[in-house]
Amino acid sequence: MQVKDPMPHSVLIVGAGPSGLTIGAELARHGVTCRIIDKALAPSVKSKAIVVQARTLEIFSLMQLADEFVAAGHPIHAVNIYSNGKRIIHLGFDELDSAYPYLLTLAQPETERILGDRLRQLGVAVERGVELLSMSQDAEKATVELRHADGHTERTRIDWIVGCDGAHSTVRRALDIPFEGHTFEQQFVLADVHVDSSLSDDEAHIFSQHGDICAIFPLSGGRYRIIADNPPASLAAHEPTLDECQAMVTARVQVPAELSDPEWITNFRINSRLVRQLRSRRVFLAGDAAHIHSPAGGQGMNTGIGDVINLAWKLAAVLGGRAPDSLLDSYEAERIGFARRLVATTDRAFSIATADGALADILRTRIAPMVLSNVVRIEVAREFLFRMVSQITLNYRDGPLSAGKAGRVHGGDRLPWAPVEGEDNFASLAAMVWQVHVYGAASEALVEWCGNSGLPLHVFAWRPEHETAGLTQNALYLLRPDSYVALVDPSGSPDALEQYRAARSIEFAAASPP
Repeated sequence: MQVKDPMPHSVLIVGAGPSGLTIGAELARHGVTCRIIDKALAPSVKSKAIVVQARTLEIFSLMQLADEFVAAGHPIHAVNIYSNGKRIIHLGFDELDSAYPYLLTLAQPETERILGDRLRQLGVAVERGVELLSMSQDAEKATVELRHADGHTERTRIDWIVGCDGAHSTVRRALDIPFEGHTFEQQFVLADVHVDSSLSDDEAHIFSQHGDICAIFPLSGGRYRIIADNPPASLAAHEPTLDECQAMVTARVQVPAELSDPEWITNFRINSRLVRQLRSRRVFLAGDAAHIHSPAGGQGMNTGIGDVINLAWKLAAVLGGRAPDSLLDSYEAERIGFARRLVATTDRAFSIATADGALADILRTRIAPMVLSNVVRIEVAREFLFRMVSQITLNYRDGPLSAGKAGRVHGGDRLPWAPVEGEDNFASLAAMVWQVHVYGAASEALVEWCGNSGLPLHVFAWRPEHETAGLTQNALYLLRPDSYVALVDPSGSPDALEQYRAARSIEFAAASPP
């Protein structure tokens, strides 16, 4: 056994999926030495998660990756829902207050390629064929035993561990944290195929035919992701053929659609599971290692990326001596509530969509269409749906790092996007450091305080667009490195900054990234 102590890395990331690659890239950008291992010898070629939400694209924009994602992906500008041959809902995303007012579909291997390229640019390589065998912790560090592809084992010590190793997480099992929930009885068929039809290729289509569902999501290059529930019993024992998929689509989709050139066809069941905690001393869980749920709404991968963006800057601050270890407690405090709500919401949506019986059929085909079609006619309700699905409504208002409010903006909110004549108020967020925004005029006292504290201050001339976005003239907005609002002070006084910093023992000035 090879023994290393101490390890020249501060953070061990277990799992090289989207969450693991994202946190690796962010830690490296903040100057934190990290190591990423994955027991698979090569990345998966299965498309798996395909939806990148607007809020995730905003995060990728801060990482200077959004343009590459958009170029590789396929924008979807609306979702159509049909019931027994009639379109009952057309939900467009063009009104979304984001630079990315759409869903982006992109096969997961492409997402991992883009993130992996950025990681390599930052000097970090994924160690493949390396498996976590065991893990323990003490007051100073964590100790891990790793097995390499050639069979040799390595025992080493490390400061922090992040488990991004999926639904069957070895990290979670080593911590003996229960993964509570259930598996739905229904089976589904998933197919990535070419589809020849009259369906618009910049919109998603969800068909319900007497309770049987078929969802069709366009990908790039004329390809589509098809998901259909309750396949015939004869399919349960084997992988579906293209002809069998064609028969299911023909029975449920009231538009001629010819399938060809399959890339991937499989059966699957949906699990809904959640941990009770995201941190155990020096170990954190993120992504599918912590929560899995119905794919309704395309939230899964996006939630995992949101987890690690929340965690990365906090680990960097603690390791850089700019914040106490207690800052890391805010990761669970801010993320576990959202995970619980997401699991519960997707469970309810899935249960309604797939329930059996006459009453359920009436609810699906008569009541729900009537209610939803009326809801989407109301601008406020439609905007809420857009923002919820895109994860733009996600906030940390009740979190320990959030304070104050002015107008519609509270501490813990995503900063409203308010571009004015080519000046994008999100541009400064790409630095991913603590900073202050003022929309209007900043007092001399605030300018002096920020200068003495090494806290970047960005002042935007007040415009009507700022008021429309919910911002308040001359108010102070302290922004966290992950671009969420930490503090709002309507008076714009630097005293509020001093009180915030003292109460949380946080140093705002950031270390220079590599």
